[in-house]
Amino acid sequence: MIQTNHTLKASPRFRMLTEDQVERITRASFEILEKVGYKVLHSGVRKMLQSAGAVVKGESVKVPEFITRGCLSTAPKGWTLYDRQGLRALDVSGRNSYYGTSTASPNTKDALTGEYHETRAEDLGRAARVADALDNIDWVMPMGSVQDVPARTAELHEFFATVTNTTKPIVFLAYSPRGTELIYDMAAAIVGGEDILREKPFLVLYPESISPLIMPQEVADRILIAADRCLPQMMGPTIQPGATGPVTMAGAVAQGVAESMFCLVVAQLRRPGCPVGLGCNFGILDMALGLMSIGAPEMSLTLAAQAEVAQHLGLPSWGLAGATDSKCLDAQAGAEAAFHILAQGLAGLNLIHDVGYMDMSMACAVEQLVVGNDTIGMAKRLLRGFEVSDEHLAIDVIKNVGPGGHYLLQSHTMNHFRNELWRSKIFTRQAMENWREAGSKDVEARVREEIRRILETHQPPPLSEGVLAELERIKIEGEKEITSHSEPAGLT
Repeated sequence: MIQTNHTLKASPRFRMLTEDQVERITRASFEILEKVGYKVLHSGVRKMLQSAGAVVKGESVKVPEFITRGCLSTAPKGWTLYDRQGLRALDVSGRNSYYGTSTASPNTKDALTGEYHETRAEDLGRAARVADALDNIDWVMPMGSVQDVPARTAELHEFFATVTNTTKPIVFLAYSPRGTELIYDMAAAIVGGEDILREKPFLVLYPESISPLIMPQEVADRILIAADRCLPQMMGPTIQPGATGPVTMAGAVAQGVAESMFCLVVAQLRRPGCPVGLGCNFGILDMALGLMSIGAPEMSLTLAAQAEVAQHLGLPSWGLAGATDSKCLDAQAGAEAAFHILAQGLAGLNLIHDVGYMDMSMACAVEQLVVGNDTIGMAKRLLRGFEVSDEHLAIDVIKNVGPGGHYLLQSHTMNHFRNELWRSKIFTRQAMENWREAGSKDVEARVREEIRRILETHQPPPLSEGVLAELERIKIEGEKEITSHSEPAGLT
C-alpha cells in the first residue's frame, strides 16, 4: 500500500486569528506608521528615514507603507542561534518555541534563602549556573539588574556574570550604545573573533523603544550597532492596554505590531538583511491598583495574536511566560506560570522569556525558574505530541500480550517508555507513606534542595584563562571609559 499526504506526528496547536483578521491587523499597523508616525529622538535616524521617503517634520516621522513592506522583504525569515561553544542550539523560525529566563529586575529572591534583597552580580552568576543545568531552559538572559556596581556600566557586569556560568545562547539588555559595543566585543573574544560570531551567533540584542510610538536616541543607537554587526536582535516595545496603548486587545496588538515594525525598519534601512525579530510585550494594567500584571490572561491573548502577525510575515516572535505576580512559591505562582507557558507554546511563539519573574517583574527568583523548568517539560511533552506509525500503534505487541496480560516485560515497553513518558524532577508522585517518611516536603522545600544540588554539582565548561583575562580587560577598561565620558550625541 502506498500512502500519500501521510502525517506521522500528531501534536496540538491553536490559532487566535483568522487569515482575514491577521491581514486586518497588519494593515492597521501600516496605517499607524503612515498616518500617526513615530517621535524619533535621533537625528541620524530621521535623516535616514527621510532619504528613504518618509515624511519628517521636526521629530515626527511618518513611514509610508512601501518603505515598511520593503524592509519586511529584506529581513531574514528566521535565524539560527548557537551556544558559546559553537554548537547549533535554536532554530528561531516558524512555530518553534524556546523558553528563557527573566531579566532586569532590581530585586532578587535569594536562590538559597528565599529572602528578597537588591540584585547583586553574584546572584546573576548563580542563576545562570542553575539555568545552564535545567534541561527545558533553552536560553538565558542576565537574571536581574545588578545594584552593587556603577549603574552606567551594569550591563558589563551582568553579561560577564552570565556568560561565564552558562554555555546556552544569551539574549541581553544593554543600557548604553557603548555598553552594547563592549558586550559584542566580549562575545567576539569568547568565540575567537567577529567573523566567527557573525557565522555562529550565540548572542541576541533586546532593544526596547518607548510606548506609545517613541524612539529614544540611545535605543536607536543600539539598533544601529546590532545592524552594523549583523547581530540578531529581537525588538521589544511594551504596550500596556489602557495606559500606553488602546485598552481593546485588537488595538493594542495593532499598535504593538506597528512599533515593532518601526524598529525593524530602522535596522533594515541601516543594513538590509540583518537578522531581526518582530517582538513585542503586553503588560496588563490593573486598573484598580495602577500596577502592571505579568500573570493576567490577556497577556497571552495579545502575544498569541501578535505572534500570528509575525508568523504571517515570516519573522521570529517574542513571548513572556513562566512569570507570576505572586511574592512566594504558591498556587498563584504555579497557575500563572503554567497558563502562559502552555498558551504560548500552543500558539507557537519563538523566544519566550521571563521564566523566573516574581512580584510583578520586580524580582527574579531561581526557585520560580526551577518550577518553571518542570512546567515547561510538561508543556513540551504535550506539544511534541506522539507518533502514529506501525511501530507506535503496536498491533503486534497487543496481539502478543492478549487479554489479561501486561506489558511490563515487553521489549517494546523497554524501548519506548523513556521517550514516551515524561517524569518530573520536582513534583511528587510518591505514595503518602513514602512522602511522610521523606519529611513531608512541599514543592518549595524540594525546589530548594534541587537548587543546592545543582550549585554543588554542576559546573558548565569553563572559559580559558586567556579568554577570561580578555573579558576582564574589556570590562575594566570599558567601565573606566563609560564612567569618565558622557554618551555621544548619537550614531550617524
